[in-house]
Amino acid sequence: MATDGSKEGSTWPMPKFRFEVDLGTELEGVAFQEVSGLDVENQIIEYRKNNNPIFSAENLPGIVKYGNVTMKRGVFVNDNAFWNWHKEISMNTIKRRTVLIKLLDENGAVTIQWQLNNAWPTKITSTDLKSDGNEVAIDTLELAYEQIIISDE
Repeated sequence: MATDGSKEGSTWPMPKFRFEVDLGTELEGVAFQEVSGLDVENQIIEYRKNNNPIFSAENLPGIVKYGNVTMKRGVFVNDNAFWNWHKEISMNTIKRRTVLIKLLDENGAVTIQWQLNNAWPTKITSTDLKSDGNEVAIDTLELAYEQIIISDE
């Protein structure tokens, strides 16, 4: 956690603009503009015991459901790493990877880390092209994954 230095034990919320992403082997240290979709949801199972005097269902936790993570980054010359990873998906063959998303403090130390296990690209969206635009070209990568582990490495 960040401290203001004035008083011992006082803390501030972490800013969200300093982070790094590790997508595995040749995709280590890729600079992203935005990462979103780090969400987890438990499906609800409605159940009513037959001897329950209250005529209503009881909610129980069901299967865990993970949302897809969306990452946006600038397009660079001769950088086709996302497309190469996506090309490896064919006929039920998927090259899954462990993806690490790290939130950093002002000194560059990891304060919180999201580990996405068995991640693979489900969608890549290339930049839109406009002859009258002056924005940076942005690629969007969407990842599906099977488990998220949050730690303060």
